[in-house]
Amino acid sequence: MDNIYIVGVGMTPFTRHPARSVKELVAWAVQDTLRDAGCTVADVRAAFYGNCAQGYLEGQHLVGAQVALLPLGLQGIPMFNVENACATASTALHMAYHYLRSGACDVALAVGSDKMYTEDRARRFGIFDAAWDVQTPAQNHRTILALGEGVTPPPGSTSPSQYSPFMDVYASFARQYERRFGITQRQLAAIASKNRGHACANERAQFRQAMTVQEVLAAPPITYPLTLPMCSPISDGAAAALLCNEEGFRRLRADRSRAVVVLASVLRTASARDGDDLEHHLTRLAAADAYAAAGLGPEDIHVAEVHDATAMGELMQSENLGFCALGEGGAFAESGATTLGGRIPINPSGGLESKGHPIGATGLGQVFELVSQLRGECGPRQVEGARHAIQENGGGIWGVEESCAHIGVYGRAA
Repeated sequence: MDNIYIVGVGMTPFTRHPARSVKELVAWAVQDTLRDAGCTVADVRAAFYGNCAQGYLEGQHLVGAQVALLPLGLQGIPMFNVENACATASTALHMAYHYLRSGACDVALAVGSDKMYTEDRARRFGIFDAAWDVQTPAQNHRTILALGEGVTPPPGSTSPSQYSPFMDVYASFARQYERRFGITQRQLAAIASKNRGHACANERAQFRQAMTVQEVLAAPPITYPLTLPMCSPISDGAAAALLCNEEGFRRLRADRSRAVVVLASVLRTASARDGDDLEHHLTRLAAADAYAAAGLGPEDIHVAEVHDATAMGELMQSENLGFCALGEGGAFAESGATTLGGRIPINPSGGLESKGHPIGATGLGQVFELVSQLRGECGPRQVEGARHAIQENGGGIWGVEESCAHIGVYGRAA
């Protein structure tokens, strides 16, 4: 079958944008993407648009794609509105990929956006309450907290201020791993410190100040064992990618030296597994499918971007992607293996913890980083010799794991 290429990417800084609307952020990302690809809106044959928060925050529950993209001149083409919680943007890319493989068109645009920051703290965090079954919130919480039973949080290790319920989710995962495998809070701090260091070289990152492991440990607590720098912030932003098949590649006269091939795009949803059955975690299974589709293994990957909504997320996903054995993610990170210059640099962008996390744009923000890495365009944070990259992006919670997850594997076209 034809290769599917990414020939253009664009991304706004992920930060607070109080003076810009969602539509302005989308325009910024899309126009940069088209400029990067060397084409115009007239070349685009379909668009897949992801957003999570604007229905809740602004009342734009419907036709978000049309409202954001029609003013840019993308008119008369098929448009698809996409939502999959924090995996929304990756789902838009996944749908564009398969749309192209079906032969429905030859050039497709994937876009993700969110403007999440508001001065109203309750509304700021309220969007996350919709990312699990809203009819059973107490049961959802009990199920997640049960994973961490057997580890008692120290006094004063929970914030008195409101925070996202997903921090309780990741804290429970961390306590489970502490009980089963002996991971430490210091190992989580090492991941957060590493990501702060990586973000210093990323001009699009929300937090660009280095932090030592000790500074991360001494920061205000969120919920044990997580401190503030171990957790992703509330962010605004947009990102986009232009994809094409072989026919579209020829029509666009794309530059093969800067093109990236989508070697695999796998989307998987949760299952009713037991909480201790980590071997069947959905991203572990999706990664196995993605490696098989790409004809690669973990040992062939040179750089990764993973969904570190907290440092615990990165620890888990380094194991699920096969970079180390189950239960060894903490020691693996602490060894320096995931730092730039290490065995497998993870989140050279700074990750969600430092780069930012506008949830509807996050997956395509990861893709922006990996495409830039494979092109060799990342300057001080460049992974030398990178030819194969992997992305993991999860969203929501169902039972004891993410509701859905996307694994993308990418390679240089030339």
